[in-house]
Amino acid sequence: KEEAHDYRYFPDPDLLPLVIDDHWIDSIRKILPELPDEKKKRFIDEYGLPSYDSGFLTSSHELADYFEECVTQFPKPKPVSNWIMGSLLGLLNAQGKLITKSPISPGNLAQLLKLIDDNIISGKIAKTVFDEMAQTGKAPKKIVKEKGLVQVTDESTIKAVVVKVLEDCSKEVEDYKNGKIKLFGFFVGQVMKETKGKANPKIVNEILQDLISK
Repeated sequence: KEEAHDYRYFPDPDLLPLVIDDHWIDSIRKILPELPDEKKKRFIDEYGLPSYDSGFLTSSHELADYFEECVTQFPKPKPVSNWIMGSLLGLLNAQGKLITKSPISPGNLAQLLKLIDDNIISGKIAKTVFDEMAQTGKAPKKIVKEKGLVQVTDESTIKAVVVKVLEDCSKEVEDYKNGKIKLFGFFVGQVMKETKGKANPKIVNEILQDLISK
């Protein structure tokens, strides 16, 4: 700008030339914290997350830390991302809280996701457990035990319920066999209602499909 007349700048003869070598630049770069764009790229590469998820989770240092702490205990990044961006942030927004004040710790969220993954509770029951965790701060395992929310996976038990539902809904069964295949979802719903949402949905579908086709 010393050549621009409007500025009237001129070189200061007393200033020594500033030489910045590559070694100094590298040493500074090593002590810098991970920058947002770098972290976003790492989340995509390391965790296999979509660009949107990665950008969202790295939008704040605290949110990224919460995610990574959760993933260290439940190493399935996408389900963790879904629950954080969905249920957890929905809860925090409703309460006007930041992630640092979350009533649900990363460890407890990871524990909840493991209960779903291990088929101990269903996704539907998990929502109930999540709400209880938010209100009480209790660990999900304790809530599941106290409220008797363990998922029913015994096939004979589920089969007995399916048989009862089909007997009670004989008209709907006849309609189903006459082409109203959308009623299948109705039967599933009735079984889940009878078991208070505890029956394993996959097993319910398999048994129902088998019995209703006979």
